Amino acid sequence: NSGSVGFLFKIMGVFRLKPTGILADELELELIDFGLEEMGEGSSEKGEPQIVIRCGFSDFGHLQKALEDRDIVPISTALEYLPSTPVELPEEQAADVLKLLDTLEQDDDVQGVFHNLG
Repeated sequence: NSGSVGFLFKIMGVFRLKPTGILADELELELIDFGLEEMGEGSSEKGEPQIVIRCGFSDFGHLQKALEDRDIVPISTALEYLPSTPVELPEEQAADVLKLLDTLEQDDDVQGVFHNLG
């Protein structure tokens, strides 16, 4: 059924920002009052550096407004499901799961695939 394993994931708002012109430490302190839970560095699919900001689902709008008030335009915004309990698999089984995930992501009818493979 739809949502039958939803309890294994935490839904979070995710904002990806270009790091140029942003003082990450100052921004982090400013955004805590607007629901910021996690802030860190990441990279795009092309390997370009990004700042990744996460907040709880209920704080998504507050954090988005706070970024707009500071004239910060995100590269992307999304709601993502983060696993509560990641699972480690042996290399052979993990390869099979990754192959399945790749097949699912290539399907035109699939909008997003979330998993708890660690």
